[in-house]
Amino acid sequence: MMLYLQIFLTFFKIGLFGFGGGYAIAALIQDEVVNVHNWISVSDFTDIMAISQATPGPIAINCATYVGYTASGSIWGSALATFAVTLPSIILVGLVSVFYLKFKQNKYVTYAFTGLKPLVVGLLASAAIVLCNGENFIDLYSYIIFAVVAVASVLKVNPIMLLCLSGIAGVLIY
Repeated sequence: MMLYLQIFLTFFKIGLFGFGGGYAIAALIQDEVVNVHNWISVSDFTDIMAISQATPGPIAINCATYVGYTASGSIWGSALATFAVTLPSIILVGLVSVFYLKFKQNKYVTYAFTGLKPLVVGLLASAAIVLCNGENFIDLYSYIIFAVVAVASVLKVNPIMLLCLSGIAGVLIY
C-alpha cells in the first residue's frame, strides 16, 4: 500500500511541476524514478523515453504508465501513476480557465504568461542535456545522426520525417 502512495505522490509532483510537456520534465522524471526511488535504471529510462515518443499520447503520461507498472508489477500501479500525473493538469486547467476569462486583459497575467516562456525553453534544454549520455551516444554514427537531426530541426524539417529517417538509419547502421 505504501508503494502505491509513493507512486501517486511522485507522479502527482511530476504532473504539478511539469511545465512544457514530456521533454521539458524528462530531467524531473528521471531524477524521481531513477535516482530517488530506484524503480528503473538509466538504461530503462532512455528506452522509456524512446518508446514514449514513438507511441501516441503525451510523453509524460506514457512514461508514467510504464514506470507505474514496472514499479508495482501490476496494472493498478500503472493506472495510478497515469492518473496522478494528469490530475494536477486537470485541476489547474479548471482553475485557470475560470480566472483567465475574467483577468485575461490584466497586464500582470500577461506578464506571468510571458515569463513562463523562458522557463519552458530552459526545461527543454535540461531534457536535451539529460538525454545526452553515454547510453545514447555509443559511437561515431550516433553523433552523426544527432548532428544531422539537430541541424535539420533548426532548418524546420518535419519532425515526423526526422523521426522516421532516424529510425531507418538506426536499423541500417545497427
